[in-house]
Amino acid sequence: MTTHNMLIAPDFSPERFAGWHMFNTLIQKRANLNMHLNIPASHAEQEQVINAGDIQVIYANPFDAATLIREQGYRAVARPIGKSDEMVIAAGANSEINRLEDIQAGATVAMADNRDVKLIGLRLLEAVDIEEADLQWDVTETYQAAARKVIKGDAQAAFFLAEIFHSFSRLTKTQLTVLIESDLADISHVLLIKDGFSDTQIFMDAILNLHNDDEGKEALTELGMPQGFEAMTEEDAEFMIDLMQTLLD
Repeated sequence: MTTHNMLIAPDFSPERFAGWHMFNTLIQKRANLNMHLNIPASHAEQEQVINAGDIQVIYANPFDAATLIREQGYRAVARPIGKSDEMVIAAGANSEINRLEDIQAGATVAMADNRDVKLIGLRLLEAVDIEEADLQWDVTETYQAAARKVIKGDAQAAFFLAEIFHSFSRLTKTQLTVLIESDLADISHVLLIKDGFSDTQIFMDAILNLHNDDEGKEALTELGMPQGFEAMTEEDAEFMIDLMQTLLD
């Protein structure tokens, strides 16, 4: 039996790791497919794996999805229901930064290598007249590392994927002050399939029906998407890409 490759973008909180393995096991069983799960440790590693070719399915963040759809022959087929990509800007609880307005030009911002989070954060900072060139950027391996930078005072603020921020321990969160959290609703990670993937229909049937039984619900709950996936049309994908482009402009 042919083995297909599925890649999961690395920007999820660590406790979701087991959920992705449960998800992959169920999809293989229900679609009768061999799926090899690729979970790169960083955005750079993700790009290496995709550029090496032979990845049929990608669960991608919206920024990367735009490039993969427009330039690399993928199409969006599904997205998690009720799970938009929001982001948090936070500062150290013991710092002098208590509001967005307290961030000054020249400040250092720590963040993992996630371009849609950066894009949304910069749009939020426009309200206080701060632009990308006004800031120093400290790109960390993980969001947890970005949190440590802010807590230690090595950075004045940090950008986080909201889901990851809210998954931090209570101790970590007590050492951070939330300055703002986005509320966009229309931007989310999406499931992409490579053009020419011959098993698209049986794969999609398995994905879209996961929420219909207890075993599937358990895997989805582990992933923080208890309502499961909904199908996406080409128009849905274009709308989201246009929205990302609006944020860029």
